[in-house]
Amino acid sequence: MSVVPAGVLPGGALAVEEDGRGAAELGPRARMWPALVAVYRAQLSRARVARIPLLFVATFQSIGIMILMRGVVDGGGEAESVVAGASVLVVAFVALNLLAQYFGQLRASGGLDHYATLPVPPASVVLGAAGAYASFTVPGTVVTAVFGCVLFGLPLAHLWVLVAVIPLAGAALAGLGAALGLLAPRPELATLLGQLGMSAALLLGVLPADRMPEVVRLARDLLPSTYGVEAFARTFGAHPDWAFVAGDLAVCAGVGVASLAVATWAYRRAAVR
Repeated sequence: MSVVPAGVLPGGALAVEEDGRGAAELGPRARMWPALVAVYRAQLSRARVARIPLLFVATFQSIGIMILMRGVVDGGGEAESVVAGASVLVVAFVALNLLAQYFGQLRASGGLDHYATLPVPPASVVLGAAGAYASFTVPGTVVTAVFGCVLFGLPLAHLWVLVAVIPLAGAALAGLGAALGLLAPRPELATLLGQLGMSAALLLGVLPADRMPEVVRLARDLLPSTYGVEAFARTFGAHPDWAFVAGDLAVCAGVGVASLAVATWAYRRAAVR
């Protein structure tokens, strides 16, 4: 049996390049958008089976809250707030609560090490996971909004505004949920923070603001989902003020960019530990 030196093999680990360099160069890192799409598709296929039952829970929860509020609220601006708040609550349940739990468990189980070894930008991991979780909120939010409009006798003409409300409110809440999950030292604490955030979205988003104390109203203004609720609720009027709607959506977009940036920083911080 003849022995061939490893250095002469073209693909051998000890092959020496002709230009004299001893180490081969690594390939370039993946670009942002292709990496984001790849992470999004992977997360979407992974969470499709596990998260669909929870989406039904979120939808039924919001519908049940509206049925309970129907005995207290007759109509008018309060009904608009209830329907808008219950619709955005579906987004909060998935994008805030479940995403906080997911990243908390991923950090505790060492799953971040897998993503850290991939040649993808950290932002694509956070944005891909956030986008996948937010995508599951679309059918539940639409069903909740339609049911609420029929229940309270509100017009259905401007439900198309959900095309902007869902991704912008979802981005703000998903970034917050990811940051909570990545910064929490224990997965149990991440779950607790996610549930507290969803409870805040429930109490401060569904209940009419006119009946709240001034201190609670100030806390409500600090919640990212509030501006998605306000933007959606304004469209139920006969002549919506689209400037205010656009302003609320712009606030959602700004908070979304900031929260996703914090989540990306938290991912880098957790991945190197």
